[in-house]
Amino acid sequence: MVATTREESLRSYRLFAARDPRVLIGIEPVWSWGQREVAALMAERCGSPADPGRTGGQEVIDPERTLAALDAYAERLAAAARRRAAVLLGTGHPHPLLGFYAALADALSAAGCTVLTPAQGRCVDITTRFGLRTYNLGYVRGVALVRDGDPQRPGCEPGAHTHSPLPVRTALEAAAEAGGPLPDLVIGDHGWACAAGQLGFEVIALADVNDPAPFVGQAEGCVSVVVPLEDGARSDYYLPLTRYVLNRACLSQ
Repeated sequence: MVATTREESLRSYRLFAARDPRVLIGIEPVWSWGQREVAALMAERCGSPADPGRTGGQEVIDPERTLAALDAYAERLAAAARRRAAVLLGTGHPHPLLGFYAALADALSAAGCTVLTPAQGRCVDITTRFGLRTYNLGYVRGVALVRDGDPQRPGCEPGAHTHSPLPVRTALEAAAEAGGPLPDLVIGDHGWACAAGQLGFEVIALADVNDPAPFVGQAEGCVSVVVPLEDGARSDYYLPLTRYVLNRACLSQ
């Protein structure tokens, strides 16, 4: 069981079927995705209820599906390390997930990969439920995130929660303007994963059961791997996953 409720998931599935950009987060679906098709996909990928009549209660994620996806995730990390790839890491969930991504960045850097940090300090205007806000793109231990750019509204460290695809588009545009290198692999969640995958970059992602966009991206071939997990737990809860992935990828220090 995860913190997400079934009502939250079904609302996201309805909005995705309606092509609401707040839920598409950078994916531009090619196939026809109604709410029933989205729910069926999430049942297949996450182990959430397949019964359309189940409309209440807590959501679930099948840990066997999580482990299988973590294995595939680790394989992509190992391949990137072998070829000393250029990698870009970014998160819209910095409070819980920064430590996980930072450990990957450290391990990949130690293996000879180039951890990219394009568009450091650049402003990104993002529409939120409170209106248009300006954020600053920054990096912590090689992991991209955004902070509130209003000096009267300082962002909570280490960064702000966002689903927006704009930060990764800004980073990739800056990398291209500078003449590269561009990432061989993008590692992230939310808009970081979906928008990069939509642009044709290889992407591996983490996603919760109420975030259908990465899973649709995987089904349509835009995203290589999506690991189903609760993405808002305490940061220390992800330490076993970090150790597991690094061990499977032969990247443990």
